[in-house]
Amino acid sequence: MKPTIFITNLTKYYGKFLAVDNLSLAVKKGEILGFVGLNGAGKTTTIKMLLGLIAPTAGECFLLGKKVSAGNTRIWRDVGYIVEKPYAYPELTVKENLEIVSKLRGIKARGAVDRVIKELNLADHASKKAGHLSEGNNQRLGLAKAIIHRPAILLLDEPTNGLDPAGVVQVRQLLLDLAVNFSVTVLLSSHQLDELSRIATNLVIIHEGKLIKQIEGKELEGKLKKTLVLDGKNPAAMQSILCEAGYSPRLLKNNHETELTVPDEMAINNPDRIAALLVKAGHSPTFLKVEQESWEKYFLRIIAETGMEKNG
Repeated sequence: MKPTIFITNLTKYYGKFLAVDNLSLAVKKGEILGFVGLNGAGKTTTIKMLLGLIAPTAGECFLLGKKVSAGNTRIWRDVGYIVEKPYAYPELTVKENLEIVSKLRGIKARGAVDRVIKELNLADHASKKAGHLSEGNNQRLGLAKAIIHRPAILLLDEPTNGLDPAGVVQVRQLLLDLAVNFSVTVLLSSHQLDELSRIATNLVIIHEGKLIKQIEGKELEGKLKKTLVLDGKNPAAMQSILCEAGYSPRLLKNNHETELTVPDEMAINNPDRIAALLVKAGHSPTFLKVEQESWEKYFLRIIAETGMEKNG
């Protein structure tokens, strides 16, 4: 089976600036690909090339097995998208904006506008002019426009910008429903890495236009480092005791506070042994906890490691 979204050796220069560097990736039907990177990493440029809004310097994009090009307009019938900030006619109401999209999309099914208003929780704002919407509700309207025609592919650039926590959860549930129950393929760019990790089938990290890490969903949890964190009356003495026992404790000072961490797998898997060792040595820990790296810290670690490899 051919991937629904396929990018091969995609490259984009703006003058001498390399925005996307030989990028290749594939997304299968019904998958949600989390597309992650710092500002300026090349995410939006990639999505624009997938939409045919800008032409690549080299490489090719395919959607549903068809090459993306300025002349191949039939592709867009099966694609929904948000790129940067969603646009709406400010003097028209939410419902009027959606009715225009429905007509432009050639949607014949009755009730499509009402359905999508309900799905995005826009009923209380249906008669409000788009220009008077909050940032969050404007984002909801953009998502409603993207999914109103039940597309096979969704290309979403920061779709939860401006949404409150309840709105973020609602969008998460909606995208999961579309992927699982309607086999919609989603490429989702977002800075909210913890949120992405909850719904993404796979994650791709892009940095300075180049793909530097691709992680399958089943591997996600295992990528996060775990560390045993300790505290006590004399952290320096505790460190010495652990060193003598063959561990590799680290003593860090942050904002006048001392943090003792033990990255050894034996310690992480058996914190009770560490506690017993310290108690026996007369330095009982006042705090002992196995902490897992957040997705934000993991992402920054991968970026830092890439920089060290590049400079090394």
